Amino acid sequence: MTTTILAIFLIVYLGMILGGLPFLQLDRTGVALLGAIALIGVNALSLEDAVASMHLPTLILLFAFMVVSAQMRLGGFYDWITHKLATLPLSPAGLLAVLTFAAAALSAVFSNDIVCLAVAPVLIDACRRRRLDPVPFLLALACASNIGSAATLIGNPQNMLIGQTLRLPFGGYFLEAVLPVGFGLLACWALIVRQTAGRWLDDGAAAAGTHAEETPFDGWQTAKGLIIAAALLLAFLAAPWPREHMALIGAGILLMSRRLHSRKMLGLVDWELLVLFMSLFVVNHALQRTGITADAVAGLAALGVRLDQPGPLFAAAFLLSNIVSNVPAVMLLLPIAHHEMGGLMLALVSTLSGNLLIVGSIANIIVVDAAARRGIAIDWKRHARVGVPITLATLAVCAAYLALRFRFGSA
Repeated sequence: MTTTILAIFLIVYLGMILGGLPFLQLDRTGVALLGAIALIGVNALSLEDAVASMHLPTLILLFAFMVVSAQMRLGGFYDWITHKLATLPLSPAGLLAVLTFAAAALSAVFSNDIVCLAVAPVLIDACRRRRLDPVPFLLALACASNIGSAATLIGNPQNMLIGQTLRLPFGGYFLEAVLPVGFGLLACWALIVRQTAGRWLDDGAAAAGTHAEETPFDGWQTAKGLIIAAALLLAFLAAPWPREHMALIGAGILLMSRRLHSRKMLGLVDWELLVLFMSLFVVNHALQRTGITADAVAGLAALGVRLDQPGPLFAAAFLLSNIVSNVPAVMLLLPIAHHEMGGLMLALVSTLSGNLLIVGSIANIIVVDAAARRGIAIDWKRHARVGVPITLATLAVCAAYLALRFRFGSA
């Protein structure tokens, strides 16, 4: 049975690397779900064991904030804020700075994927109206959203998983992460400005492509979403209750609406991401029960590579995040993140690593796809020209900060 479980695990993670399986119409979610079904089908896990392996607090928190983000999208908030920022009387470099920090701030609360999905089409139109080349701004949106999402334990799915599993304090994590994230955003802005080197204008942009269908701004619906989001942030900082309980109550309040049908709200929930999480919980749990992962960690330790120590954990998080994507990477590494700052390191490194290549982050893919639908080509080379130096710079900042914390933190 161990051989069968290992074979299923390897096939699932091959699918994570490739984005699917050859000759089959399966994406990452489909591959993970098929793996979970196969494990149950061969009796490697009972249904009860499969359900018990899922970390329910993480799934509930993820679902609840998807509902909050759905409220903001249906209220037209993202379209409105993008228009407001894009019409500011600023130079292109100044506009890029405002976009960079605004995208980061929004992503820290409403999730980077949602922010990129909502903002990218409107940003393209705004750039074309100002006859600006949209590409530097789109790349800044993707990179800044990834960086900014690392600032909180609700900014992206992997941070939610880390925070809920390790029970990290919400405020304590933010105070640790805000400094490397802030310097990372400055590096992101500076690198894109330097690469653009005055080539901001695109004279043919105004007439190119089609315009995005925008959601009308609804002040009341937007206010409801912002009030719930602010109340949750304050509760996470001060209240002693479980975060998933408070988030679920907030989502329930938003679903009780006289104007927005629950069908619309729930239709914007990323059910595929929830299925991916549930399936990977099952697949990883089955492998851990075989003892293979414990033996592998022990074998590496015998060779002098202790993955529970900061240096090897940093390297493993970077490599795995760019091989199998950050959520599967975090699921693999969480059981060995025993160091007192292991959760902080895993959250920062797995998130910042997502800027290296297009496939490193769903946010990158969303922005590139949005650009392609509007006739703007951003291939892997164009992205890598920005993504690689930004990733190296932000990880260098992160490594320097963590090194200082390890050295002086307990002093």
